[in-house]
Order: sequence, then structure tokens, then C-alpha cells
Amino acid sequence: MKLCNSNFLILFVTLLFIFFTTCQGANSKLFREYIGAESESIKLSHVPINSDVEFHFIISFAIDYTSLENPSPTNGKFNPFWASSHVTPQEIASIKHKNPNVKIAVSLGGDTIGHKKAYFAPKSINSWVKNAISSLTHMIKHYNIDGIDIDYEHFRSDPDTFSECIGRLITSLKRSGTISFSSIAPYDDDGEVQSHYLQLWKQYGNEIDYVNFQFYAYERISPSQFVKHFNKQAAHYGGGQILASFISGGGSGGLSPDEGFFEACQELREQEKLGGIFIWSADDSKKHGFKGEKEAQAFLAD
Repeated sequence: MKLCNSNFLILFVTLLFIFFTTCQGANSKLFREYIGAESESIKLSHVPINSDVEFHFIISFAIDYTSLENPSPTNGKFNPFWASSHVTPQEIASIKHKNPNVKIAVSLGGDTIGHKKAYFAPKSINSWVKNAISSLTHMIKHYNIDGIDIDYEHFRSDPDTFSECIGRLITSLKRSGTISFSSIAPYDDDGEVQSHYLQLWKQYGNEIDYVNFQFYAYERISPSQFVKHFNKQAAHYGGGQILASFISGGGSGGLSPDEGFFEACQELREQEKLGGIFIWSADDSKKHGFKGEKEAQAFLAD
């Protein structure tokens, strides 16, 4: 009888741990912000940081291409292409020192390089992964980066190749201790983009910590439609920590804070589904005084 009671107690404690861990993930105070893709003048120190949230800057972008002029793919050899010359190792060190709740990620890929589309275009899985591990390890250590974000939106590969390349990259960087977290940034196109990310999630979802779903890629929607879309994507990326999102700077898609974004977030939080909030992007928010960033962080910290 004592043995049965002991086993029951162990099982009960284990289930409690799983339950509370899951709830804590769903009720995250995680705030993430893309920065550096569109403005030369933006600095990390410009963005207001609430000490009561976990704050991730996502530097945009590192791309495996040669240069802005006559760009061509380099098969996994990544170079920094963020527009802001102020996002330097020194500024990253300074912002982390002043704000212990801040972590830094670098986003890979993006939509364009110069005026051309930035394609995921590996020559082979093994060669791309080898080059990516080498070039990103150097970049991550140089800039004191904590994680990576995957934001490829155009592909010259099938979903299986994309999944193997990105999955092996994330796994290797985590195993070596080079990064401590990873994320993906899909959107719902009912086609190429979603199929690539869903295959990656199917094969390597256990290695992906956050899903930065681009809800602003939808046409303008209501709070109830936002919740509906969120639940649909949460089903696609089952078990993932899904973040709600909006675009700053007058973007026309998705749901803005002025039209009920936080109303939708509150409903998701009450359902223990909200995994955090991210914004695209600090570059655009600066001219509006970072109003959305302040509101989003206050909401998460409440």
C-alpha cells in the first residue's frame, strides 16, 4: 500500500508540474519586436522597455546573399543586412547591461534584399547546413545574440529540403550552446509559405520555442476574426507558443490596437492561449512615439 501511495504521489506531482508549466507558457509575458530592417537611425535604446516583461529584440535581417547590389545566394553563408548602423555589438552589450530582461535574436531571410526577393536557395542540404552553422556561429558570438528567428518567405526548394536545412541548423546551434531559443515567422497564404513551415513544424517542432505568426498578413479583421484565425493557427502549430501580432506605422492588415487588438488578446489570455505579443516593427513605431510598444508591454505586465 505504501508503494502504491508513493507512486500515486509521484504521478500527481508530475501532472501538476506539466499543468502549471503549460499554463505559464500560455500566459507568457513575452514581448518581441523586429528592428533594423527599414531605418538607418533606429537604435535599441530608443525603444521603451518594461522591466516586468521578457523582452526580445529581433534584428532584421541576416541573409545568405552576397550584397545589396547584384545580390546572389551564397548557399548558407549569412551576412548582416540590417539597415541600422546603430545595431552594433557595443549597443547590444549596453542594452543588455541596462536591462537584464532583454534578449537578442537575429532573423534569417525576410521578404526582399534590395529590390529583389530573398529566396531560400540551397545547393544541397549538407552544404547549406555546414555553411549556415559556420557563418551564423561567428555572427552570433560577434554580436552577443541569444537566438534565431526564421522568416524566409520565398523558396527555391521543396518543403522537405527547407525543413531539413532549418531543422538541422536550429538543432546544431542549440546543442552547441550557441543559441538558447529559436522561433519561426510564418503567415497564412494557403500555399507555399505555410506548407514549408508546417513541414518544418512537423519534423522539428520540438526544437522551436516560439511561433511569431504574422497575423497582420491577413486583410483587416475584427477582434472575433482575429481570435478565430489565432485558434486556427494554434491547431496547425499544435503545442507551440503562439504570439499575437500587429504591424505599426500605418500598416493596413490584421488588427490594430485602435481597432480591438488588445480586446482579442484579452479573450485569448482568458482562454490561456496567448503566448505573448510581437510587433513589426520598431523602425516604423519610432515616428509614433512607440505607442503600441508601451500599450502591449503594459498589457502583458498586468
